[in-house]
Amino acid sequence: MTKPPLSPNARTSGVPHQDDTADTNAPAASGLSTDMASSVPAGSFEASTDIAMLLAVMDRLRDPDGGCPWDLEQDFSSIAPYTIEEAYEVADAIERGDFEDLVDELGDLLLQVVFHARMAKEDGRFDFGDVVHAITKKMIRRHPHVFETGSDVTSGAVKKRWDEIKAEERAEKAARKAKAGITPEDPVSVLSGIPANLPALTLALKTQKKAAKVGFDWDNPETVLDKIVEEAHEIVEARKGRHSSAIEEEIGDLLFTVTNLARHLDVDPENALRQTNAKFRRRFQYIEAALDRSGKTPDEATLEEMDALWDEAKQAPSG
Repeated sequence: MTKPPLSPNARTSGVPHQDDTADTNAPAASGLSTDMASSVPAGSFEASTDIAMLLAVMDRLRDPDGGCPWDLEQDFSSIAPYTIEEAYEVADAIERGDFEDLVDELGDLLLQVVFHARMAKEDGRFDFGDVVHAITKKMIRRHPHVFETGSDVTSGAVKKRWDEIKAEERAEKAARKAKAGITPEDPVSVLSGIPANLPALTLALKTQKKAAKVGFDWDNPETVLDKIVEEAHEIVEARKGRHSSAIEEEIGDLLFTVTNLARHLDVDPENALRQTNAKFRRRFQYIEAALDRSGKTPDEATLEEMDALWDEAKQAPSG
């Protein structure tokens, strides 16, 4: 793998800052750019509230001399799915209100950050200290009303300035890449900066929001509802042709339009569908429990029986 060229303003860890005017003497976060495992005597690894111990644990796991074979086999691509999974498990613990689980899940997510930072350090790209430096710098820059002027502003004004600063950062990043001879993956666009591998509903929502900011949007929810009816009819027509690709395309159009309706009604479509999934799960488990009490399984029950129990489930306190 070819490593990206380093900025002349890179820190001692060999990693560039987010802009070419950054302080070249900026310290690594609490000395976290150094090797940690070597500072912990053999047999002295133990649970700790100090982030340095977690970094040392990861250093040891990735040590070619006595580390964990599985951890050593991993790379950014193989670990990425785990990172996404851990983020969802954090969201699940929050939704369930299980704060004991939340402690564990946040730790698992933090481990993913440490894992990626360790692999990047091995490649000479960046380390955990650079990650801490980058997010600290970003938060300070994006909150000038807190860290600079100390002015009293509205939430709306904060959001507007946040978007402006993000746009400035994207332009600066593009300029740095151009200076380094790195060809951008996508042309500069209003839609730039949206990760393509987001969950589909979230990606649709973010795409629509960006397009709406420049006036490319429906006037009101009613026109979106009309479009939903139109898209549903197009699915009917696509089915007549029995072409699976056409049906898939029309269903995609319908889902995209339903997401648009949710946006116009200030509803998060991902959260709305997640709640509906949970509701279906509760009701289906009610059916399973009721059938079990009568000595049956869903496979042994008729659709009519399950429909009747479904109606009962709708009336139950948990709904």
